[in-house]
Parts: sequence; structure tokens; C-alpha cells
Amino acid sequence: MPPAMSQISDPKIAFAYLRPACVLLTKEPSLSNVETLSAQLKEVNDVSLQQLQDYVLFPLRFVLKVPGPKRDRVVQAVANAIGFVLENTCVQSWDTVRDLFSELCLCLCSPTDPGKPADTSEELKLAVLKCLDALIHAAYGDILFKLYEPVMLPGLGAAVSLLLTLAEKEKSRDVQGAALKCLLVLLQQCDCSQDHVNCTAHRQIIGRTVASFLPGITTGVARIITGDMRQGHGVIVRAMKVWSCAVSLVMEDCQLQSAAPVEIPGPELGRITQLLVHRTEEWVKSTATRLCVLLKKIIPCTSAHQHWRVRLAQVELADLLLERCGQSLADCVGPLLEALVGAVSDNEPRVRDRCELVLREVSQRNQQISGGDNHSRNISKTFTDVLSENLHSLCTSLPRLMRTSDDQKKLFVLNVFLGYVKLLGPLVSVVLTSAAHLERISKALMQVLELDVMDVRIVEERSHSDTNIESNSNVHTQRKHFMFFTDDRIFSVLMEICRMLGYYGNIYLLTDHFLDLYQQSSAYRKQAAMVLNETVRGAAGIAVVTGGQGPEGGDGRPSEQSTEEDLKAAVESIIEEYISVNNWHLMTVSEETDRDRQDQKLLSPSRLLSISNTGTRTWSSDPLQLVPFGAAASTSNLHQLNSNIWQLVVQLEGISCFAQALGRGFCPLLMTSLYPVLEKAGEESLLVSQAALGCMWGMCQACRYPSLKELINENSDYLLNDISLNLQRLSQHPQAPRVLTVMLTHSDCSLLPLVGDIVKDVLTALDLSYDHTAALFCSVLHALMKALARWFSPGHIREPSKSNHRTANQEAFDIGQFLLDYSKQKELAEGIGIEDDMEDSADNDIPPASELQDDDDIGGPDVTKELPNHLQITKDVMERCIHLLSDPNLRIRLKVLDVLELCISLLSELENELLPMVHRAWPALLQRLTTDDPLAVLRAFRVLCTLGETSGDFLRRRVSKEVLPKLSSSLLRQAPVSARAGPVYSHSLAFKLQLAVLEGLGSLCQRLDLGEEDLDKVCEACLPYLSCKQPARLQEACLSVFRHLIQVDPDTFWFTLNELHCPSDFTPPHLELQPVRLCGMGRPRDEYTDNVLRLLREEFNSQITTKPNS
Repeated sequence: MPPAMSQISDPKIAFAYLRPACVLLTKEPSLSNVETLSAQLKEVNDVSLQQLQDYVLFPLRFVLKVPGPKRDRVVQAVANAIGFVLENTCVQSWDTVRDLFSELCLCLCSPTDPGKPADTSEELKLAVLKCLDALIHAAYGDILFKLYEPVMLPGLGAAVSLLLTLAEKEKSRDVQGAALKCLLVLLQQCDCSQDHVNCTAHRQIIGRTVASFLPGITTGVARIITGDMRQGHGVIVRAMKVWSCAVSLVMEDCQLQSAAPVEIPGPELGRITQLLVHRTEEWVKSTATRLCVLLKKIIPCTSAHQHWRVRLAQVELADLLLERCGQSLADCVGPLLEALVGAVSDNEPRVRDRCELVLREVSQRNQQISGGDNHSRNISKTFTDVLSENLHSLCTSLPRLMRTSDDQKKLFVLNVFLGYVKLLGPLVSVVLTSAAHLERISKALMQVLELDVMDVRIVEERSHSDTNIESNSNVHTQRKHFMFFTDDRIFSVLMEICRMLGYYGNIYLLTDHFLDLYQQSSAYRKQAAMVLNETVRGAAGIAVVTGGQGPEGGDGRPSEQSTEEDLKAAVESIIEEYISVNNWHLMTVSEETDRDRQDQKLLSPSRLLSISNTGTRTWSSDPLQLVPFGAAASTSNLHQLNSNIWQLVVQLEGISCFAQALGRGFCPLLMTSLYPVLEKAGEESLLVSQAALGCMWGMCQACRYPSLKELINENSDYLLNDISLNLQRLSQHPQAPRVLTVMLTHSDCSLLPLVGDIVKDVLTALDLSYDHTAALFCSVLHALMKALARWFSPGHIREPSKSNHRTANQEAFDIGQFLLDYSKQKELAEGIGIEDDMEDSADNDIPPASELQDDDDIGGPDVTKELPNHLQITKDVMERCIHLLSDPNLRIRLKVLDVLELCISLLSELENELLPMVHRAWPALLQRLTTDDPLAVLRAFRVLCTLGETSGDFLRRRVSKEVLPKLSSSLLRQAPVSARAGPVYSHSLAFKLQLAVLEGLGSLCQRLDLGEEDLDKVCEACLPYLSCKQPARLQEACLSVFRHLIQVDPDTFWFTLNELHCPSDFTPPHLELQPVRLCGMGRPRDEYTDNVLRLLREEFNSQITTKPNS
């Protein structure tokens, strides 16, 4: 045994070392003997192993030749050993190559059916395939090329068929890859560093032989490429290389042009002559036709593959075939160019860069050919001519392809179209000047860009007037859904195509053509608008990525770039069409009659949930019952509304695009476009209002305004002038109040002096026609009050008097002082010290001098101060709200309650102005609190809580007498219902009403400083909600009520809670004192225990184990 880490270099010693193992393996072909020989082979260096090659291969081959079945592990070990020998030596005998090739192929074949792979392990197949690879590489000199002689066609064909079957049918990716690699090795096209074919004659021999197998190879490999995507990108990439190498080897132009005369095969070949293929002109033509069919199946699959390496392999395939087989595969030049052109717009930079390089080389080769002799010019067109013809052809078939293809095919075709446009550059304008081609391009775009307007949620979504977007990034953009595709990549490519057409085309021609389509049919209006929007962006050079191949100017721009004047003229004509009456004032919500009908249903007696109703029938009715739309809201109507919404969205996006394209040059167009955009920002439709806000931000960025506030303030003069004029013709311009609403929402207090007169006009118009304009102007008044509240928020809410709010901390108890007071009261009761007390009282009755001085000043003149402008407006608005509180329309009542709440907050500092208004509003507000729809009750209670913060003393008697009894009885009546209800109950109006009352009742009681009797009513009504059976949110709200009540009267509510559950006994500090007995002592745990203990622990932590103060 030689020393470790050294190899035997003497052939004689190596022979002596290996001989026992070889002899033993010949006698006993077992796994252990094979492994022994394999281990010893690794101890011999390459030179000695080369001399002993035949000797060591003999026992290993003998094992393979032994008749009968063999264990997979034995064959695998033999294949590994043979592979090791072949990797480290070269085979100089053709007989050895031929025999080993046959023996290894037999290891892969099924014993019963030699045409199919054997059912063996994956490891065995990998070992044999690796050994085959090593055998082909080990063949020395010209020996290998005997493998491609006609006599070897049957054996070689069987091997090729076997490898194709393994590559296609095998489930293991490793085996598939190894089989495809063996195919590449047989084609002498593997990735190793060796130069396998270094002369044309040898390449001619291999090409002639492989021609016999070309149909099988290309068809089988094409099935692999277009097969299951789950087989992995590695297999597909290698299969594409096999396909391209096989085709380029057989169909190579230089081989076919220099082909020797057809030799007549000798009679010794026998039936083998039937396998021979002669590459005649006719054969080449028919083969090219069949290859073109396969290529058209391969390219769409690989061009749309998700992995970039597959798309890169497609570029390499096209490059190889165009370089070597451009003439023999003339029919395939179009599809191959399409593949390259489609990859020009690839997302992966490595694919895109490689594609551009290949296209540049193709262009140079074609220019060289076209610059040659007449024969060369006849057989090849210039690169530009080919691209132009392909683009014309694609334009012709584009509508049909967009109508009939699936998403994958659409994406491929559109990428190809985009690539042609990028490569041709300004020459695209030549195609666009053809009316037929422009018509086909526009028709295809109109078909594929048709929007899906079937989604009913589009028309149902509503906006809120208080939407205040701080930046453009916060504007939500609704995803568009299309009728004929779902892949977002298709939409991206379509938009890029439109931009490239605008970049290279004539902006006047494109604008006129697509505006004609816009005007001709409502079916094309949305699509034409989308195309126009992106065309203008492209003409301005926005989001344009050129392919770098077209004949452009030195700055990368088209030679005939649209001037700013051209662009501005196109934009003006498009905007004029967009904001015309017929295209701008579209219906986006159901008719008002439907809303009124819905309101009447809500106001019907069966729908009311009156808190003054003593019965329980209406409370137990389904609060989630939906009110159906009227007959006018049919399905077709909804679709039309959706279509109108999307049309407005696209047009608003377009105006934003135009502002982006023109930049500061858009400023003069604000006078005509800003007012219509503000109209749509006040739309009820959520999508339209969001699109309008996004458009406003686009205008801000283009015209260099920092925010929407500056945009509106800087242009407020003519905006307000238009509003003022339109308010006088409200029937013709009903959107004028919306514009004012949006301006108030997004402006600041500097706008108030300018809008003062318009506010008066609004209030006057409201006074003249409450029935018809109330709904229209309530939103304006709400926006106005929100703006005033934002601009002039009260400095502070009037603090309640100290006497009104007593807390446990303010009444710290002193037991000594209590005893002194008690003693004094007892003496006075017995007549002791009464004279002294009377003297003290007489002294206390004399008022201080300062008070006398104050009394003298009271008689001065009563001067009424003039109210600030914003408070006077608030008072005027509150006057109108008092009248509208009883409007029969629920929507109006809800909006008026919101406005009233804001008015109360703004007037909170002026009690003399607020209290008379509250006194007048009280009867109508009381009706909303007690006998209205639950939605109105919720809002009214919120108003009541706001009033409690500002007018507590004024409201105390009214709430105690008129509101509190009904609220308490309502809570008591509904408590059993909510305790039994399931989780769905939390979505009902009844639950929301309970929650709102409980959340506001505690703070209301504390602010109003209600008396003991009222507090007892509240406590009685709220106690059932301390039950753990109630919904969790109602329990939390009830706990908040008790926290406020404890602040008002801690002793009373400590006693009340301990009556429910007393956590500990109270032991008197002295034996003569009577023990304290509470009802809650010793009571077992019940449904109220957890919440009672929580209140006692949180609010009476220091008094849990002691008696309450008295």
C-alpha cells in the first residue's frame, strides 16, 4: 500500500497493484469488488492509468456483459469507475469507443423494450449519462468522427432517441439536464473549453449525419421547451441550446453552399441507406418550413417566460440562427426578428442589453450584404426594410390577434410591436401616415383597452366632503379592469406603445385621429382618452425608453420633435373636448328620486327605532334590513353609471398628464381647467373625487405650487367669480356649490374675506327655496363650518364652575374637622353659643367695598359688540340649521346635525349668542333625540354631548326632565336584547345607538352636575350593562359611565357597587361600633362580579377594605 496522498507513477508497480483487484472482479463481479477497484484506481496517476487503460476497463466492461439481471448499485458503481478512467485518460481505439458507447446505451435501455429507457434509479441514469459524456470527450483525434459515419447511424439514432425520451419523460430535473447535455456533446456543441470541431470538413460530416435525426431532435426538444413550466428554467434553457445547435449545425449556410456532390452509398450499407439524408435544395426548403412552424410555437412560450435566463436563451437562439442560417431559414427570419424585437423592451437589463447588441450586429450584417454585389442584394433585404415590412404585417393582423389571443400571446405581440416602434424610431411616422395602418393600430388599441364596467362597487362607493389629502402620494388610484386581459403587464406595454407613438409620431395627426374616435362613438371614448393621455406624455418625452436602434438625433430625440407650441395646441383641443358639457357633466349616481324614495322608506313607521316607544317590537326588528333601489336603478343603468365614472376618471387623469407634459406652460390653462376639476373633486362618486384630487396635485406639481392651498388661493379670484355667477343660474350650474365646498376644504382663513359675499348668496338662495336647494347647500354649509372650525378653533372650552364638579380629591376628608363641626351643630341645636353665631353672621352680611363699587358700575350703557366675521357667519348658518332640523329628508337632517355641532363649538365662547340659539333649537333637537331614525339619534346625541360641554347649566333641567328618562328607559329595554344577541348584533343600528348613549352619558352627567335622583336613574339604566353577557364594547362603555359617576358622587356609587358584590368584610375598629352589613357581602360570583371588582379596584383602591366616608 503506497503512502497517503501520493500516487503510483510506475506502470509496472501500478499493474502489480491493480492486478489482484481486476482478477477478483472478473471472477466475482460484486459491488464490493467494484468499489475496491475504484478506490485503487484513484491511487494511480494519469500516465500509468493511460498505459493500463484497456487492462482496467476489461473487468469493468465484463461486469456489464455478464448475462442476467444486475443490481442497480453494481451497474452504477461500474459506470462511476469507467467514468473515472475516461475522465483521466484518452481513448485511442475506435473499437473501444464503439463498444463502450453501445454498452453504456444498453445500460439505459429497457431489457424488454430497447427503444425505451429502463426503469432504474435516478442515480444509475446520472452515472451512465456522465460516463457517456466522458467517453465522447475522451475519444482521441479523428477517432470520434467515425461515430458519425453512415454505418453508425442505427446506433447513433438509438442513442439520440433514448436521450430525447429521458429529457422529455424523466421527472428528475438532474436526469433531464444530463440527457440534454449528452445530446449537446453528441452534437459537439457542449460548453467545455475544448475545441471539438476545428475544421469545416468535420463540421460537414457531423451536420450531414445529424440531418438524419433533425426532425426527431427539433420536435422532441420543442415539446420540452413548450411543456410544463414547473420543470424549471434550467431544463428549458439547455433544451433551447440543443434545438438551436442542432438546427445551426444542419442548416448552416456555409455548409449548404459548399456541399460536395451527393455520394452514392455503397452496397455494404444495406438498409442503412434508407436513413441517409441528402441536404438538397428541396430538402432544405421543406425542412425550413417545418422548423418555422416549430419556431412559432417556441417563441411565444419563451418570450413570456417569467425567468430572465429563458428569455436570454431565446435571444441567443435567434442570434445563432440569424448569424449562421439566415439564408437557409429565410422563412424563419420574421419570427426570429420578432423574438428579438419583443425582447428590446424586456424588464431585465441583461436581456435588454444583449438583445440590443444582437440587433445591432444583425443590422450591420444586413448592411454589409445589401452593400455587396447584386446577388447579395437580391437574397437579403436591408434591416430597416425587414422591420418596416414586419411592422406593416403586424399592424394588419393586430386587431385579430388582440381579439382572439390569450394573455400570453397578447403580451408577446404587443412587446414585438413596441420593439418595432423603438427600433424604427422616427420612421414609424411613415407607417402612421398610412390611413389603413393607422386605422388598424387604433382599432386594435380600442378593442384591447375596453374597460370592464360590470363591477357594481364602483357606483356604490361614495366620497366624503372632508377628504383632505396632504400629498399626491396619499391619493389612491383605482386599478383598472379590462374586458379582454387580466395581466397588468399588458396594460403597461399598451401605455408604453402609446407614449412611443406620441414620441416618434406627428402629434397633430394622432390627436386628430383619436379625437375623431372619441367623438364618433361612446364605446371608444374611454379607450381613446387613455391613448390620447399617454400620447401627449410621450410627445413631451415623459416615461419614454428608446431602444437605441432607430435613426435619431445626437441627443437621443427624434429628428422632428414636437415643439412646445404644438403640444400646447394639442392639449388645448383635447381639454376643450374633455370638459364639454356632454362629456363632463355625466351622471355618476342614481337619480335624486331614488334617494328620496329610500329616505321615505327609512322614515316609515316600521323602520323607526324610537327611543320613546314603550314596546319592544321595533327594537327586535332586523336593524340591518336593506332598502332596495327603485326601478330606475336597473342593471343597465348601473353599468352606464360605471361607464360614466370611468370616463371621468380617465379624463381627469388626462388633464393631470397634460399638466405634467406642459409644466409651467400649463399655468394659462388653469383658467379653463381648474374650475371643472374642482367640480369633480366634490363629486359623490369616490373614484371621481379621488381622480380629481390626484389631478389637482398634478396641477400643483406642474405649476410649482407647494400645496393645494396655494393652488386655490392663487386662483381664487376667477374661481369665486365663476361661483358667484353660477349661483345666480343654479338650475344651469348645479355644481357651483361643490366647487365652493372643495375650495373651503383645501384653503385657509385668507379665503374668508373673499367668500363672505358668496356665503350670503348661498344663505339667501337657501332661504328662497328650502325644498329644492337644501340638499345641495347643506354640504356647502358643512364644509364652511368645518373650515371655520379649522381656521378659528376656540382657544378653550368654557370651564365649568368649581361648584359644579366635585371630585374625590377636592373633598379630602378630615375626621377631626368633621367631629368639630358635629359638636358645634349639636350645641347650636341646644341653644348654646347662638348669640356669638348671630354676631358672626351679621358681620358676614356686610359686603366688601369692592363689591359695592362693582354694583355702582352696573348702571352703565349697554353696548352690543359687533361679532367677528366668522362668528357672524356661524350664527347665520345656525339660524338655518334650526329650520332644517325637522326636514323630512333623513340625509338632510343628518347633515344639519353635523353642521349644528360645529356651530355650537364655534360659538362656545359667546354664551350670550349661543344660549338663545340653543333655546330655539331645543324642541327640534329633542325630536331628533327621541322620535327619529337611529342614525339621527346617534348624531343628535353627539350634538347634545357637545352642548353639555358648552352650556351645562342651561341644559341641566331640560335634560333631566325631557331626555334622561327616555334614554334610561331605552337602555333598560334594550339590555336583555343585547345580552342574548350574537356577534352579528354589533353591526346593527340598535347596538350603535346603545354604544353611543353609553359612551356619552357619563361625561354628560358629569358636565351637567345632575342631581341625586337623576344619577340614580342613570345608574339603574346602566347596571345591566356591567353583566359579562353583554357585548364587550357595551361593557367598556358602561364602565366609562360609572367612572364619570364616581367622580360626581364617589360615596354613593361605592355603596351601590358593594351592594352588587362586596369583595371583603369590614371589621369595626372598636367593639362598641356596630358591624357594617352590605348586601354584596358573601354573595357568590355572578355575571356582574368581574366588572364591579374592576371598578372598585381602579377607582377605590385606597378604600376597598375600609368604610366609605359619610
